[in-house]
Amino acid sequence: MKSYRKELHFHTQTRRAYINITQQIEAVLAESGIREGLCLVNAMNITASVFINDNESGLHSDFERWLEKLAPEKPYEQYKHNGFEDNADAHLKRTVMGREVVVAVTNGKLDFGTWEQIFYGEFDGMRDKRVLVKIIGE
Repeated sequence: MKSYRKELHFHTQTRRAYINITQQIEAVLAESGIREGLCLVNAMNITASVFINDNESGLHSDFERWLEKLAPEKPYEQYKHNGFEDNADAHLKRTVMGREVVVAVTNGKLDFGTWEQIFYGEFDGMRDKRVLVKIIGE
């Protein structure tokens, strides 16, 4: 069994963002040469997320509105975590949206269901962040 590891790097210009990274993951899979196996994609920062969903702008707006209702950014003083940093809401949003995804690899392709795409969710941006891609298989 082979394994392949690569890191992707992100630095958003906004505090929150949803970025479709499907093509980047497909490129990493092609680099790996693995045809059958599993592809793990996970955020390497506690205030970012990787998730699978539809690439539809209305849905992304719904994520933003829903997450702000669940864990509003402001007022900052509503959170005990906030002191040195003001990102407690980002930690909570990441918990809801998840840390990672695992996608089957079949015939050298990501084996998605209908409309599935991989997204990087940023909840405390304007800083350097990493996403790990680890592919195992043959």
